[in-house]
Amino acid sequence: MSFRLHDVYYFQSPGEENTELVVEAVTKAVERGGIRDLVVSSTSGKTAATFARSLKDEARIICVSESAYRSEWGWEYPCMDQKAKEELESLGVIVLDKVPYMLHNSIYESSRYSAPVPETTFRDTLYAFGQGMKVAVEVVLTAVACGVLDPYKYVIGVGGSGKGADTAIVLRSTFPATVFAKEKEKRLEIREILAMPLEKKYWD
Repeated sequence: MSFRLHDVYYFQSPGEENTELVVEAVTKAVERGGIRDLVVSSTSGKTAATFARSLKDEARIICVSESAYRSEWGWEYPCMDQKAKEELESLGVIVLDKVPYMLHNSIYESSRYSAPVPETTFRDTLYAFGQGMKVAVEVVLTAVACGVLDPYKYVIGVGGSGKGADTAIVLRSTFPATVFAKEKEKRLEIREILAMPLEKKYWD
C-alpha cells in the first residue's frame, strides 16, 4: 500500500539560501505531531536562532557547533562567541559548542597510513546524499553521545553545506557505537527526508 504523507522540499542547489524553506519544512513536521526534538547544525549559532524564533516552544532544540579539529583544516575555532551562545540559551536552546566530530574521530583521520575505517565508509555513504545529509546525521549522533538527547527515538536532524541549512530529515537517534547494532531497534534509521538539495556538495 502506498500513500502520500507530505511534500518533500527539494532544492536545485545546496546552500544557505534554502534555510527559510527548511525551517518551513521542519515546522510542518513538528506541527504534524509526535516529534519534539530538533538537532540543528549551526557554526555561529545564527541558523539555530532562526529555528528557535520560528518554532518558539513547539520543539526542544539542540544546537551543535564545530569541533576543535576544524582548526586542522585551516578554519577558525572556536566559532560561536559568548553573546551568541547566551542569546540561544535565552531562547531555550541547548548549545553544544565544544564537541568532537563523530565521523572524523578515527585515529587514522590524518594518519600517514592508508587504512579503511568504518567512520570513513559510513561518512562517504552519507555524502552520496550531500554534505547536509552527513551533517544532519552527525549532529544527532553528537547530541546522543554528549548525553543531551535520548537514544532510540525519532527526532529531526538539520544540516547544511557550509552556511545555513539545506537538509532536514527524521531519523532514529542512536549512539555512534550502535549505528549498526545487532538489535534492530537501536540502529540508525533515516525515516523521512523533509528537505534536501538535488545538486550535491562535497568537502574533498
